[in-house]
Amino acid sequence: QVQLVESGGGLVQPGGSLRLSCAASGIIFRFYTMGWYRQVSGKQRELVATMPRVGNTNYADSVKGRFTISRDNAKNTLYLQMNSLKSEDTAVYYCNARYVTDDYWGQGTQVTVSS
Repeated sequence: QVQLVESGGGLVQPGGSLRLSCAASGIIFRFYTMGWYRQVSGKQRELVATMPRVGNTNYADSVKGRFTISRDNAKNTLYLQMNSLKSEDTAVYYCNARYVTDDYWGQGTQVTVSS
């Protein structure tokens, strides 16, 4: 049974930081391209950042220079360090795992940036 469990979301003031984690189980984590996506109610889910098994990471233009995606294959965990947060970063953040035809999602964690 595949599980992706996000944590680390919450309420933060503009300019603040948060670190999201995604703990994966039921997959051979090191094989998968891992990613973070986000969704605002009523809008389409959008890419935040992806990190393949090998190769370059990819970031949405809106988060470049502020967010950093990383992974620990020994711990089967994906991270997203979010700095200089803005109100427009408010969304539900989802973890994603992809490999060949596999495409798995977590349940999401709410991030709210507000003063």
